[in-house]
Amino acid sequence: MPVFIVHDEPVGRAQRNYIAQADLAPFGLDGQMEQLWLKPLNDGTFSIACIPFCTYGLALGDHVLLSEDDQISEVVGLSQHRVLRMLLMPSPDPERVTEATTRIKTEIDAAGLLSEWNGDRHVAVDVPPQENPSRLFSVMEREVAEAGAFWEWADAMPFSSHH
Repeated sequence: MPVFIVHDEPVGRAQRNYIAQADLAPFGLDGQMEQLWLKPLNDGTFSIACIPFCTYGLALGDHVLLSEDDQISEVVGLSQHRVLRMLLMPSPDPERVTEATTRIKTEIDAAGLLSEWNGDRHVAVDVPPQENPSRLFSVMEREVAEAGAFWEWADAMPFSSHH
């Protein structure tokens, strides 16, 4: 049984949403699928309506095609948005994680950016074109330096639907 990574509060939730899967095996996560929220467009393509937590090469607003079994098969249009992801390390001091999370949430809000959290340690932030959230980077760099947090850009690897 695959493990599903789900979006409880997709930023682009609409009246007409569609859920499809992205297989995470091409990105080294065998047996895991991410359930992505999509908005159907009039031309048979779909627009990504959430901020991907694990899938590489996809961002909010990108246009994709689906295979017959409702898996994302290819990217046909880029929104020019980027996804900045961060995973905070568990800490023996739970307050440490809470404080870090609060700092990051505060900075995301101050920058006016959209974000989604998967649990309390994993965040995906939507970075629109021409946006340079330098203060958010500073807060994240502090987490990396002080607590070994991990961050990455989702476009570090292209999208792939194949092993």
